[in-house]
Amino acid sequence: MSRKLGQHFLTSETVLAQIAAAAGKTHPPCIVEIGPGRGALTRHLLPLCQELHVIELDPRFVAFITRKFANQPSLHIHHADVLESDLAAWGPAVIAGNLPYYITSPIVEKFLRLDDRFPAAVFLMQLEVAERLLAKPNSRDYGYLAVATQLVCQVELVCKVPASAFSPPPKVESAAVRLVRRAEKTPDLPELLKFVSRCFTHKRKTLRNNLRPFYGTSIDGMPEAGLRAEQVPLLQFADLRARLSSHQSEERSGSPVDPEPLLPD
Repeated sequence: MSRKLGQHFLTSETVLAQIAAAAGKTHPPCIVEIGPGRGALTRHLLPLCQELHVIELDPRFVAFITRKFANQPSLHIHHADVLESDLAAWGPAVIAGNLPYYITSPIVEKFLRLDDRFPAAVFLMQLEVAERLLAKPNSRDYGYLAVATQLVCQVELVCKVPASAFSPPPKVESAAVRLVRRAEKTPDLPELLKFVSRCFTHKRKTLRNNLRPFYGTSIDGMPEAGLRAEQVPLLQFADLRARLSSHQSEERSGSPVDPEPLLPD
């Protein structure tokens, strides 16, 4: 059976066991697996939950795992595109999967939008993306994806995975990460994420230049004005947004701010 849709199949039993253990750590009643392929991870996940839903786009693999696991009544196979699927239909559940590299970020973002019924996810992904999810301030990988993910979840490295653990081997290294949804909620998260996106518009420019089109000269008086977004700690974004919104409201009585020209950094 040939590879299709950008898939590289994980064959290392050691890594498969590590990923499954991370997904089943809290003994979830249900696990949703994305892209089961030939069912290597599926086999490890089945004993860890009462119900296992798998979402597979390739009809050949749907037929393959339907035959392979015909005697498993707890397995539910869905021939669908994960990006168009309503994951909430199977909650409460933990999400897991060996993600196709080209849709990793959209799947992560889809998980982040789910509610508390989905407390954790374990994803195998390109190492470069995993490092971006795990990144801390003042590092080159710290950007919008890191902040957006870490505002919602604690991010844990499960293991690094060499290319030799796959068939066929990809040209890059991989890693498995576990996302654990935070108990405390970030107020007004959609608007905060919009603000964070603006902060990282031009990553090498200062916050003064990135935010002036939206807040005018209000940003100039903030201590962070001369910093780049990659230098701002996670929780400081919400505080800066609150101060800017308050200052803007006082100065302009809620009227829109006219874009200001960029200043030299």
